[in-house]
Amino acid sequence: MRRSVHRQRAAAEGLAPAPPGPHSTASRPYDTMPAENVRRILDAALTLLETIGMRMETGTEADDLLRRAGCEVGGGVVKMPAPVVRAALDGCARSTRLWNRDGTRAIDIDKDHTWFMPGMTCIKVYDEETGEPRDSTRADLATVTRLAEGLDNIDAVCVACKDVPNSTLQGEIGEFLCMMENTTKPLEFLCEWTRSLEAAIAMASALRGGAGALRDKPYFLHIITPLPLFYAASHVEQLLLAVRAGVPVSVGTLAIGGASAPITTAGAVVQCLATDFAGMVLAQAVRPGAFCIGSTNPYFMEPATGGIGNLPQTMLGEQLICQVRRHLGLPSFTGLGGDARARRFGQDAVFEIATMMGQIYHTRPATCDYLGSLDQGITYSLHALLLCNEYAGMLRTLWAGTEVNDDTLALDLLAEIGLTGTVLGHEHTARHCRTNLWASRYFGGNEPLSTTDKPDETLYQRIDRDLKERLAMPGPAPLPADLLARLRAIHEDHATG
Repeated sequence: MRRSVHRQRAAAEGLAPAPPGPHSTASRPYDTMPAENVRRILDAALTLLETIGMRMETGTEADDLLRRAGCEVGGGVVKMPAPVVRAALDGCARSTRLWNRDGTRAIDIDKDHTWFMPGMTCIKVYDEETGEPRDSTRADLATVTRLAEGLDNIDAVCVACKDVPNSTLQGEIGEFLCMMENTTKPLEFLCEWTRSLEAAIAMASALRGGAGALRDKPYFLHIITPLPLFYAASHVEQLLLAVRAGVPVSVGTLAIGGASAPITTAGAVVQCLATDFAGMVLAQAVRPGAFCIGSTNPYFMEPATGGIGNLPQTMLGEQLICQVRRHLGLPSFTGLGGDARARRFGQDAVFEIATMMGQIYHTRPATCDYLGSLDQGITYSLHALLLCNEYAGMLRTLWAGTEVNDDTLALDLLAEIGLTGTVLGHEHTARHCRTNLWASRYFGGNEPLSTTDKPDETLYQRIDRDLKERLAMPGPAPLPADLLARLRAIHEDHATG
């Protein structure tokens, strides 16, 4: 219902339709588990919340809200009866729209689309001159954001890297303003301080022309990152603030099997879902029908080293949790995407990115985040972002499927040319030669094969050449001077007030 209302309004206002991104019409996602196991995992998550509960820092407004919703609250532990949790899952919004800076285009966040986004929150970047990692700055965030603006398969922008030299309230608020200035695409935001979220909401409201207009056309999705089975006061405050402002919310963190969650895949998934469900219960207690969706994803410890990795188990955990959310009719947010363990952009990173983004075809999350993140999310790579954009284009070519009709089956064509004829010069070939074609910038026709005249460059060299050309391009049109002045005033007011 909510989506249809949005589309009717967009048609009435003469707005441009959302860009392409559907993934469910031509082929089905892959279900790893039988339906019986999906139900068992759901039941286990509900049992965990009802009998064991979860920790939630005391002294916040959530205490009374959850008590009134039917939960047992005491001693920093909240126990949520299964009927309360099920009612929250049934009542939450299944979809929302994120609108671009101008309010003229939107992307549907739901279970039927996948959107690609860079990030998030790396604390280092690879220096453009030396290639070595260094602390990231606001200028680096501006560079990533401007680069993402020009990439066809990047649909929204997140805080890809932090302004490390200014790790203050003022610096964090400045990250939101930096993204506003350097892209026209919708945003994802996450922050440490609640006051930063207050500033982001104020800036987005100023952009839209008021709080009501922001609620009608959300500009950003806010990400809240509790620990597994624990919401600190800041997480609670941000959730209540965002939900009341009509800002779409994602709650979730990265649970680590063997460290912060059970080492078994099913056990880690249960803990992830329970953490998500708790935030969704609180959101529905604040505003029934709010869009607050879980996004916790399981990673797993490697017993041999203690490092975070174990790629097959992590991918399997991602598949399971996406299947459970899909069973509930809810969108998923991925923790994999382009987030590679490799220390720098090279053969290891290419393997990981190709493997993990290939899995996106099967799991069908609503968002594929972390594109461009290397070194276990510590260091951001512009080269990796360009490769991720490339693979996103390939996935969308696959999701488009293929049309099956008399013309594409081509029996009449074969009858016409006979068994000894050729289709090379036929009009049918000219009409369909670009059907299902992946217009790749680095592969296909742009590979340096010996049968082509392309320069004999490595993949890194091809991407690096493209990167240099893109970095030389101008960014988006600047914000109007009067609006920019208001945004900077909001920035200063919230950073010092």
